[in-house]
Amino acid sequence: MGLVNARKLTNIRKKNLKNQKAFRRKKLKIKSDPLKGSSQAKGIVVSKFQIEAKQPNSALRKCCRVQLKKTGQIVGAFIPGNLAQKFIDEHDEVIIEKIGGKQGKTKGDLSGIRYQVIKVNDQPLRLLWKGRIEKGRR
Repeated sequence: MGLVNARKLTNIRKKNLKNQKAFRRKKLKIKSDPLKGSSQAKGIVVSKFQIEAKQPNSALRKCCRVQLKKTGQIVGAFIPGNLAQKFIDEHDEVIIEKIGGKQGKTKGDLSGIRYQVIKVNDQPLRLLWKGRIEKGRR
């Protein structure tokens, strides 16, 4: 190994990095992720629905289907807050984010829901259901 061998060594490391399992898994996760690696995404509400919670809980969790502007995919998003679903109508523009389950999976007793709504028509959902602001019109 000579003194000016750094470029060759970095190229070898890059080539070997592609063969490592963790690198391939990360690339595959970004490929299959509807948000394409970003933390938040804008979308339009297609419909609202309710999901029954997993055992041992028994509740109807309020959710909505959101079509993402970035990729065009339809994902399910949880609506957090007491009676917050009445502030979200069909064809509203919402911003969703990942809920935060381990390894990108679902969180808690919600089956198949990986995202949650944080803004409706550029207004924070938390402030809407607390009554501090009113819903803006589009």
